[in-house]
Amino acid sequence: MNKKLQITKAEMTEKELILSVDHSTSFDYIKATGQMLVDSDDISFIYLLEADNQYVYLVIGKEYWNKIKECKQLELPVSLSNGSGKIVLEQFFDELDYLIQNIEGNGNYGEEMEKAVEAVFMQK
Repeated sequence: MNKKLQITKAEMTEKELILSVDHSTSFDYIKATGQMLVDSDDISFIYLLEADNQYVYLVIGKEYWNKIKECKQLELPVSLSNGSGKIVLEQFFDELDYLIQNIEGNGNYGEEMEKAVEAVFMQK
């Protein structure tokens, strides 16, 4: 089973959006993959990180989507922080845009996921 990291806070600065995880999370050997998935059951996006040749799932629940949308509009990069280190989440918005386009009007992701994505990301 792949390890899951839960975001504890999303904070936007003038330069970036910082998604924070528990301070006890070690960033040793963790790197960004530039890939994202959808978890329709938990209504979240999953950014894939890699550590020791296995994936670590960064769970991005819908409670953080408005902040992410705002950051996207400002064209700011997204980073992951554990309080002492930071990892830039490469290709974050390229991957997110691709998933949003696929989810829009597509019942294969489940009605609840489709509605949640449209409510946040399809609104002006």
